[in-house]
Amino acid sequence: MRMTLETWTAFALASIAVLAIPGPTILLVIGQSLGGGRRNALPLVAGVALGDLTAMTLSLAGLGALLATSATLFTLLKWAGAAYLVWLGVKLWRAPAEAGAAPLTARRAMREAYVVTALNPKSIAFFLAFVPQFIDPTAPFVPQAALLVVTFVCFAGLNAGLYALLAARLSGAVTRPAARRGFNRLGGSILIGAGLATAAMRRA
Repeated sequence: MRMTLETWTAFALASIAVLAIPGPTILLVIGQSLGGGRRNALPLVAGVALGDLTAMTLSLAGLGALLATSATLFTLLKWAGAAYLVWLGVKLWRAPAEAGAAPLTARRAMREAYVVTALNPKSIAFFLAFVPQFIDPTAPFVPQAALLVVTFVCFAGLNAGLYALLAARLSGAVTRPAARRGFNRLGGSILIGAGLATAAMRRA
């Protein structure tokens, strides 16, 4: 028995609704795109997509259940993720504003987006609770799970891409050092705020 179109459509709509609410990952994408321009957009999107793929795979493999029951593991991942976001924010705040300043490399932008997305403990626990609702227990698990994972990752990539391109356009519209410094500090503040929000979150 295959997944019905109605079930897949319900999952797709639910995913879009979830992704429409900006979280730490999207705040990272906005912050880095404001500071680095369009050059960072595609690597950031790739990092988000790979990060969500990792988080969903870990959730369905059982890590989500472990996080839901282990307060210590959840807290460790939460503080690690929060500290990483704040560190990235401080770096972007202090980044050179001159036109000749070297932007992040594509590899580094992708890595930073991946780490923040993949190691978000709330996302892992969320996927464990969210995805099984759309899986038919009487049908083979792997094909259904694979379809849902691919669907969510594609929507997550599109969502991140829209935010990244919008932020990059705002960044690319200004070339004066003073304005560039303002964009860097706005992006850095967004990342620091995302880190503080991550540190403040509690287990459901």
